[in-house]
Amino acid sequence: MQRIGVIGAGTMGHGIAQVSAMAGYTVVLTDADPAAVDRGLGKVRANLDKGVEKGKVAAALRDGALAALSAGDLAAVAACDLIIEAVPEKLDLKQRIFAEVERSAPAHAIFATNTSSLSVAAIAGGLADPGRVIGTHFFNPVHIMALLEVIVADTTRHDVLAAVQRYGERIGKDVIVVKDAPGFATSRLGVCLGMEAIRMVEQGVASPQDIDKAMELGYRHPVGPLKLTDMVGLDVRMHIGEYLAGALGNPAFEPPQLMRDMVARGELGKKSGKGFYTW
Repeated sequence: MQRIGVIGAGTMGHGIAQVSAMAGYTVVLTDADPAAVDRGLGKVRANLDKGVEKGKVAAALRDGALAALSAGDLAAVAACDLIIEAVPEKLDLKQRIFAEVERSAPAHAIFATNTSSLSVAAIAGGLADPGRVIGTHFFNPVHIMALLEVIVADTTRHDVLAAVQRYGERIGKDVIVVKDAPGFATSRLGVCLGMEAIRMVEQGVASPQDIDKAMELGYRHPVGPLKLTDMVGLDVRMHIGEYLAGALGNPAFEPPQLMRDMVARGELGKKSGKGFYTW
């Protein structure tokens, strides 16, 4: 495995491209919007420059990573050994992208989906070779967060899992392996906690800041559930909650009305400048 293709140059995609390039892989980044690729590459450069300024990244490593990273089209990505999609959480979109890539991808290529909740088996369902599909759930910001949650469907081949575990170790992540169940391990626990925190705000139990502080200081969470919801995006988490509530038959995941109202007003968190916090 030498060439990594990343589809989707947004928050997660450019981060995945960055850590892969820093690990010595040749990386091709693509997006349906060419401007998004330019923005993504610019953010990678900014992250690396900041790392050099702080003394956390060697200048030579930055230069090597930037040299290994390039923009390309879907055909260039399809020629890679590991193809990671990081597009929005829409099942039909992910299925269409992998179906298109499969037409020209080499037989050995691994297809990885950066879904945080959707069924890996469903994403792989329409492919001629579903055995090469696996889940690689990264966390934001990708270049800082240590975890890589690898999701294995019943159809995923053992050699595919082994190869992705090696990839995760090479990019410096701690890898956990989880069965393809709704919400996996992280989203199932994290979204449930986040929804209850929003209900607490809705009921006037405490302020967002104090609820977050309770979990940060009382339970040693690095980020409170409401600030994390802002960072992920209220719209993203709302859709995940709706999916999990239905898939698991558990109302604990149902998005509270406060969340729905905030999304309707465009208060999506960090990306919009306002959510439970002002960014």
